[in-house]
Amino acid sequence: MIGDIIGRPGRQAVKELVPDLRKQYGLNLVIANAENAAGGFGLTSNTAEELIDAGVDVLTSGNHIWAQQEIIPHLDEGIPIIRPLNYPSGVPGRGYLVNNQAMVVNLIGRTFMDDVDCPFRAMDQLLAEIKHKPPVIIVDFHAEATSEKIAMGRYLNGRVSAVLGTHTHVGTTDTQILSKGTAYVSDVGMAGPADSVIGMETGAVIQRFLTGIPYRLSVAKGKTMFNAVLVRVDKDSGRAISIDRIYEEVG
Repeated sequence: MIGDIIGRPGRQAVKELVPDLRKQYGLNLVIANAENAAGGFGLTSNTAEELIDAGVDVLTSGNHIWAQQEIIPHLDEGIPIIRPLNYPSGVPGRGYLVNNQAMVVNLIGRTFMDDVDCPFRAMDQLLAEIKHKPPVIIVDFHAEATSEKIAMGRYLNGRVSAVLGTHTHVGTTDTQILSKGTAYVSDVGMAGPADSVIGMETGAVIQRFLTGIPYRLSVAKGKTMFNAVLVRVDKDSGRAISIDRIYEEVG
């Protein structure tokens, strides 16, 4: 699972690293959060296809999935993109898909985020409704508050294979296997410029904090960090065996 991909630098890091990582670790499934892959905000069909061609199997997202309107017609079929499951009924797109004998689910938090349906109850409903779900279930929980992420990990402990946090772009050090076999991390991190403020050019962000004026943000340049986690799961039981951080630099 690759953390939030930030613009062209993040996409370039994926293209340079993922093919070798697939070979090195014999990866069965590569997931990446791509909601910031197009210019730092949103996703387009071209950037989505670029990531799929680089070796990513499933693209997850979050609150910025709607930033590029042209992606909306592609959310229901075709490109393997999912948006948060707990958006209200009738919203375009799908909240989960099955790829290579694993179900990937996208949820979004509510604390300091949008006013959406309850992610806990949405996940309960999905697990109850899917009769022939595979043992391996991976959840990208796109949320702001660490407490909400930790609560979700404990709530789904033993019911899914992994709960992997995204959204803050800052990787956390709490990779662990919970008591009933669920792999967990509060935030995977990002694939984006290292000399930045969560991927964005530093000066404009600082000016926003100093003045309160919404200066236009742009993706930073320079060396790129690549944050991911490697989760090993028993394919029969769905229980996680291990979770380890992967950190690389490009440029």
